[in-house]
Amino acid sequence: MTSPSPAQTRADASADRESGHGFPKDRFDGLERGHGRSGAHRAEHPRLRVGAIVVWSAVATVVLILAGVFGTMLATGRLDFAPAPAATEGAGPVAPMVDTSYPVLILNATDQAGLAAELRDVVVEAGWAEGDVQESNASSTDFETTTVYYPSEADEAAARGLADVIGGAEVSLDDTYQVVGDPSTPGVDGELGAQLVIVVGLDHRTE
Repeated sequence: MTSPSPAQTRADASADRESGHGFPKDRFDGLERGHGRSGAHRAEHPRLRVGAIVVWSAVATVVLILAGVFGTMLATGRLDFAPAPAATEGAGPVAPMVDTSYPVLILNATDQAGLAAELRDVVVEAGWAEGDVQESNASSTDFETTTVYYPSEADEAAARGLADVIGGAEVSLDDTYQVVGDPSTPGVDGELGAQLVIVVGLDHRTE
């Protein structure tokens, strides 16, 4: 008996598989043969792709704008990451000091007569020499708040001390009321020395 050739053996095996011989049947044997795809397949919606592109483009534009604004602020010094300087200790208000060596001028800037004279008595009682305290009337009669004027920063403590002596007043750095000597007088050149000036306001009225 002649043995079958290898080619014949392969052909017989293929025929058996196609006919179902040699293998147990399963649920796939009943499927219709074909080369196309079976079942439902969703294709990507073209609008979704366009929408994603638009969203990412908008995000990129916003990021670029913010980066430009941030860079501009950093370049112009509007944005500074340097730590804030520590507060200087001891930079508080100047402590008041009663210094009777200062001459004092008191000006009544209200329409109530006698207020400058009353404050002059208070200042003299606090230790000033009578000859160092002068009183007069100001050119206005509607000054709101009683204020002690001093000519330089070195005189602020004395001005605050005088403000306390008269029962409280504002203090202000202003050399408008300083006495200026006559340059033609021998030995006199410019200001005669710092003085404190009290301008009595309406807050000191008693009537």
